[in-house]
Amino acid sequence: MDRKRIPLFARWLVGSFLIAGSWSASAQQPAPTENKGVTPKQLVAVDLGPEIEGMGGRQLRMRMLTVEPGGVIGIHNHKDRPGTVYILQGKATEHRGGVAREVGPGDFWSEDKETTHWLENKGTTPAVLIAVDVFKQP
Repeated sequence: MDRKRIPLFARWLVGSFLIAGSWSASAQQPAPTENKGVTPKQLVAVDLGPEIEGMGGRQLRMRMLTVEPGGVIGIHNHKDRPGTVYILQGKATEHRGGVAREVGPGDFWSEDKETTHWLENKGTTPAVLIAVDVFKQP
């Protein structure tokens, strides 16, 4: 390749990378910060203070969360609030660490102090989740 073509090729190559990068960046939507179309229902709670030394002010709770079509559980973390989730019915997309994962009936996951995520229902039917966590009472 002659010397005159190298700068032109380099500009083309850099431009191609910039265009490709803007496509992937624009494909990712910003994480919502508020819940929308979510109905929580507490099923049961256990006051952990009398049960385990050092756990005063904390509950072990189980909730059923219904996420309507188009609904979202806004981005949040689980520092000081570990938990687990089980998908009872419907489908949803969980966004965690830049990865989107579709989940459906029978799927489950854990949430620890490193977990920051959000969830959306892109489907046409409600998604129903069972969430169990250790919750610090206000």
